Amino acid sequence: MKTGVLLYIDPSVATYAIQAIAGIVIAGGAVFTVMWRKFRKKVNKALDIDENKGKEVEEEIKER
Repeated sequence: MKTGVLLYIDPSVATYAIQAIAGIVIAGGAVFTVMWRKFRKKVNKALDIDENKGKEVEEEIKER
């Protein structure tokens, strides 16, 4: 009797698994980005740091 196990993964299942893993990674990245921005905003507020200091702001365009 052979001790090795040979597994067969259907190509459609493999494609689904890759899509699921990619979706989890993308969603995790989005959550991390949102949390990082919130954290940075709180730290900047606590340290009284203005991120927009020295930036130029364009004038608002008014329609007639």
